[in-house]
Amino acid sequence: MVFNKDTAEKTAELLLQINAIKLNPKNPFTWASGWKSPIYCDNRLTLSFPPIRNYIRQEFARHIENQFGKPDVIAGVATGAIGIGVLVAEYMGLPFVYVRPEAKKHGRQNQIEGFLQKGQNVVVVEDLISTGKSSLLAVEALRAAGANIKGMAAIFTYGFEIAAENFRNENVTLFTLSSYQNLLSIAVERKYITEDEQQALEVWSANPAGWDVETTKIQP
Repeated sequence: MVFNKDTAEKTAELLLQINAIKLNPKNPFTWASGWKSPIYCDNRLTLSFPPIRNYIRQEFARHIENQFGKPDVIAGVATGAIGIGVLVAEYMGLPFVYVRPEAKKHGRQNQIEGFLQKGQNVVVVEDLISTGKSSLLAVEALRAAGANIKGMAAIFTYGFEIAAENFRNENVTLFTLSSYQNLLSIAVERKYITEDEQQALEVWSANPAGWDVETTKIQP
């Protein structure tokens, strides 16, 4: 869910400016889920551009307080959201923890790194939502540790229905600064992509799990 049109459009524009969005329909990327995709979003690049990372942390902080109230703790999902999560926690004057995909095999065998008390209100920060599976595993770990999850905030979502269903099933409220549809609209308007590329992206987004590069022809 995107709450602010101006924020969504500006965030999309900033991601395009720094080439955080990569498009390659002829040689698609393979996601961890196994899906083939003509688009790849690397929001970690925002950390290398101070004005952009500052904008993102401020928008996160504003929307988190408006939507959930001020939590006790900000939690980042490893590894992509650790950096931005720290920035948001620092800006809001809050403690920070991060959640590994699974517990370490050595030492204290932590899955959650940092100090977290049972009953604390937590907002989870994520960089990107695709199916939502890995993000919700972090929520599961936090709940198992006794945290009260107020919701999740992410920079960007592809807007897949499977993600919306997964978040509904886990009773987690999600908001994002921008979305795939905002990105596509800005990309076409600002001439970042051609009409053929726009068509390929629309075909893919309609059925990402079943998308086949051979069915989508892009003119050289």
